Amino acid sequence: MKRIYTVLWLMVWATSCSTTNETKNTPPPNVLFISIDDLNDWEGALMGHAQAVTPNLDKLFGKGVLFANAHCSQAVCTASRNSVLSGIHPSSSGWYTNGAAMKKNYDEVMADHKMLPQYFKDQGYNTYATGKVYHNGESDFKDKTDDFWTEYSPRFWNNMEEKIEKTGYGYRGKMFYPFPKDGGQLVQLYGEDTINNHYRQTNRFYSLAGGPLSDDEIPEKGMYDEQIADWAIDKISQKQDQPFFMAVGFIRPHVPYTAPQKYFDLYDLDDLQIPVVPDDEFGDIPMMGKAIAYGYSPRGGWGDVSQKEEILPELVQSYLACISFIDDQVGRVIDALEKSPNANNTIIVLWSDHGQHLGEKRHFRKQALWEESTKVPLFFQVPGSQVNGARSQQVVSLLDIYPTLAELCGLPVSEKLEGESLVPLLEKPTSTREQPVLTTWMYKNHAVRSNDWRYIRYRDGSEELYNHQLDSGEHVNLASDSQFANIIEEHKKWLPAHDALPAGETEWKGDKLDRLVAEWTANNSIPDWLK
Repeated sequence: MKRIYTVLWLMVWATSCSTTNETKNTPPPNVLFISIDDLNDWEGALMGHAQAVTPNLDKLFGKGVLFANAHCSQAVCTASRNSVLSGIHPSSSGWYTNGAAMKKNYDEVMADHKMLPQYFKDQGYNTYATGKVYHNGESDFKDKTDDFWTEYSPRFWNNMEEKIEKTGYGYRGKMFYPFPKDGGQLVQLYGEDTINNHYRQTNRFYSLAGGPLSDDEIPEKGMYDEQIADWAIDKISQKQDQPFFMAVGFIRPHVPYTAPQKYFDLYDLDDLQIPVVPDDEFGDIPMMGKAIAYGYSPRGGWGDVSQKEEILPELVQSYLACISFIDDQVGRVIDALEKSPNANNTIIVLWSDHGQHLGEKRHFRKQALWEESTKVPLFFQVPGSQVNGARSQQVVSLLDIYPTLAELCGLPVSEKLEGESLVPLLEKPTSTREQPVLTTWMYKNHAVRSNDWRYIRYRDGSEELYNHQLDSGEHVNLASDSQFANIIEEHKKWLPAHDALPAGETEWKGDKLDRLVAEWTANNSIPDWLK
């Protein structure tokens, strides 16, 4: 009976949402589209870290459907976000990494297709953006910005106070400030160690900097995420004359892992649980996997910091503090929505662009094909649904967001979308489906994540296979064990039949990973920590 009721509700809802329905009695639903940068599964409800303090996220997750096995298409900011917002996988678009390359074939990739905000705008929605929605804020394509959005907030970081920039420990990308004045834990442990790049002299440990901020280190109007929440709260509290699609992009817990002191006070350094990293972690990892772990941005990688045992508790504390800080900002926005005229007619979707390693697989940050890089929180709350506080264990992709929102709002679904609507799982979270998730890291390096397995195939043909029922930490590579040959073959069929060349390129000439493997092989110079 419950299933019949839910099916009928979805049919009525889709009909009432349709912009072509001339007899609408129910207004089309709004969409609150919340993204959180670099957030893994360290929330209480997802149990990624037992000590995470996330009361607001946990409360929200109890009001809809939480997808506990969701994964990104590419574990780096720009590529992941543009994949979500276009609904197209990087292996189809050639949009593999951060940078300007994707502008070179934008018109070809997006022919007869629209980015998600433009799609909603063209369907009669007011579209609003604040914070880091695309990698660069409201857009990665300056000439398309006004096509995407009815209105967007200022980039709050553009008028950054001079005192913050002069700390000298930052890097290009003002949205990620403030850095700590003393450079953070790594600088304190290792001392000053700078490199020269084409931006300015930068501390080599910038990519793992963290630490608590005093009041005089915080921008006058608050952390940028606080200002982003303020703008969203003001807008969402207003009565709207049209349905709206509002994208709110929070920046933390992206590095530097800085937040006000009170969030660090939630976590006792002496009592923190830190990731377990086996001594033989890399004994069964192929050379391409080792090259990825070495780091696409190696400054502050495992090889730099592993000599100091105390760094892991410091980093874990800082990352958790940033998560708790963002939990508060999400809570403020959700509270404002619930008190607003839009409370009963707004779909909420919350997601992160990729995960984050805190030492697992001897790796920090993202930019890899292992679980900690690809796994993300994904949550939907649909007004009127009788399914609340549910959890789906079915593996799903961030590519599924676009078609799901289209179906929930009764809008036409583009043929170019490569995800699969989650509406059947929102209706019945315990149901399953066959399709696994494909994640790519750079050209022709892929992971296929099914409900029970992760299969990795690198461009040189080398492989990894992990049984998630027995080895959730992915410590034992089973790819060379012949008894799992059938499992590998089943997963291979989900690899792309064709891999698009990186945007703007006409032939594959190799990249940093290939050159690194060649150098290590020729000189027998692989770092000891990767052996």
